[in-house]
Amino acid sequence: MQRSKKKKLILLALGIFAPLTFTTPRVNASAFGAEIFCTMREGGNDHESSWDAAYTYIKKQKGGFFKVSPKNAAAQITETVIREREKFSYCVEYLDNLHPNRKLIRDLKKEEERKEKEAIDREKKRKKLEKELEEANEEISENFTDETLDRYSY
Repeated sequence: MQRSKKKKLILLALGIFAPLTFTTPRVNASAFGAEIFCTMREGGNDHESSWDAAYTYIKKQKGGFFKVSPKNAAAQITETVIREREKFSYCVEYLDNLHPNRKLIRDLKKEEERKEKEAIDREKKRKKLEKELEEANEEISENFTDETLDRYSY
């Protein structure tokens, strides 16, 4: 009985881990992903649609438990294009779009956050000033009676 439980456990483990180890090789998926990206770009498609098609294909072909990140897929396409320069010589000019300037993106995010914070601060100051003005108006109206406001009273 113990032996059959161990066999079932081993078969279950093999059933789970076998698909993870025997997946489509990364090189084949990335090579065809690079071909998709480069062909679409050369055909006049924009970067986004070409990237989406190539990334979707690479993700689908990878299989297994973990999926390929966009950064990793971009690196795979770049490696394939560089490795097979003769085949993809027309595609080198499009590689810069796969790896955007990360520092520029971070700087733009920081700038946007700073502007949002300034807008929030301005709004808080405006509300504070409105409240002070309202309080000052209430004080003024409490200090004056109807007699002091009558312009004909001497």
